[in-house]
Amino acid sequence: MDVPRIVTELPGPKSRQYLELSRRYESRSLSDQVPVVWERAEGAVVEDVDGNRFIDFTSGVLVMNVGHCHPKHVAAIREQAGKLLNCYDFANVPRIMLSKKLVELTPPNLDRAFILTTGSEAIEAAIKIARRYTGRHEIISFHGAFHGRTYACMSVGGKMGVKRRFGPMLPGIHFAPFCYCYRCVFDKTYPQCNCYCLSYLDWLVETETTGDVAAVIVETYQGAAGSIIPPVEWMQRLEAWCRERDVLLIVDEVQASFGRTGKMFCFEHYGITPNLLCLGKGISCGVPCSAVVGESRIMDILEPGSMSSTNGGNPLSCAAALASIEIVEREGLCENAAKVGSKMLEQLKEVEKEHEIVGEARGIGLAIAVEIVKDKTSKEPAPDLTKLIIRRAFEKGLLLIAPIGLFGNVIRIAPPLVITWELAERGLKILADAIAEVEALAKVGAARV
Repeated sequence: MDVPRIVTELPGPKSRQYLELSRRYESRSLSDQVPVVWERAEGAVVEDVDGNRFIDFTSGVLVMNVGHCHPKHVAAIREQAGKLLNCYDFANVPRIMLSKKLVELTPPNLDRAFILTTGSEAIEAAIKIARRYTGRHEIISFHGAFHGRTYACMSVGGKMGVKRRFGPMLPGIHFAPFCYCYRCVFDKTYPQCNCYCLSYLDWLVETETTGDVAAVIVETYQGAAGSIIPPVEWMQRLEAWCRERDVLLIVDEVQASFGRTGKMFCFEHYGITPNLLCLGKGISCGVPCSAVVGESRIMDILEPGSMSSTNGGNPLSCAAALASIEIVEREGLCENAAKVGSKMLEQLKEVEKEHEIVGEARGIGLAIAVEIVKDKTSKEPAPDLTKLIIRRAFEKGLLLIAPIGLFGNVIRIAPPLVITWELAERGLKILADAIAEVEALAKVGAARV
């Protein structure tokens, strides 16, 4: 495969023209990515408007699980587009069948599905359902959490960058430390710590809340905070804490589901069961769709007309979701994510050993991260070096998302689940070379973004 293939300077002439139009006409609020203008994509390969071809380690921010423009996915979208696009809350076959499929895929207690459009919309719905069902108003979230950009979602977000100067936020939200073991806020070490951060929950309830806690909302791994993966024990004890106190457990798997972590749902790794499960991104692979899957005893508290959405459950999105789920199942993409992801992490652990600026490589399936630091001893975050590594990788033909993490020093690696080991290995070689080059520049004080 002729990938990567760089045939112009970067950005190329056509890309520069479009980027200038973007600067002139588009909102400045969009995230600051490398200067590439996508033209087409297939599988795990992206081609820009100048004919340059890149290996994709982004999946369009963990969306394209079945790969870009999978022929069966495209065919399903085309077929549905010629039949019916929107019918509001009127029953339609794709919406009904998608709801049925989601209930069948999830644990037996999750027996209702509510189909929506975006991940943020699903989170908002779950918060509203939890408050309505319990009659309580307080929600506990975690430091570093990212749940979306609408107001309730920003409010349960545990990182200032998402909500800076957008206040005031939704009242009744309280935060506890997440188990960021590489940078423990309590300066402890797992497993000797015995998940000490969980003991903070009772203290939080006693000191910060009114005792009116409706739910805990948690990601099965914290994506935007730096792809932080909690120990199995931590997640299981969190579930037990909720059950003992009659608090609902809302699990946000908007970016973690449909094979991304090597299982259909990430919570399967932990042996837990949510009361409300929020899904999105990879559910439909490019056509906006999301869902809340929950317990009927909880969701049936909603009377007809109390929660709806103009485009939620539209036939096109639901047909796309049904097709993408079928591809994940039939093509063994969960298994491929587990296999390729394990080999990728193994190689990145070698890179971690070889380079002083690589603090930690971590991952689960094809949700992988590399944390960049000034040095291993201080662990001081190195956001400038992180940006430069991503830029160098881009120049060599590898696409990575702009830095993530609480300190902007984490490289996210999330290729489509169809990626082969051969292509993944090629991308890792580019990344390793970029890290080596930037580390060499840093040593002579010449590393600048």
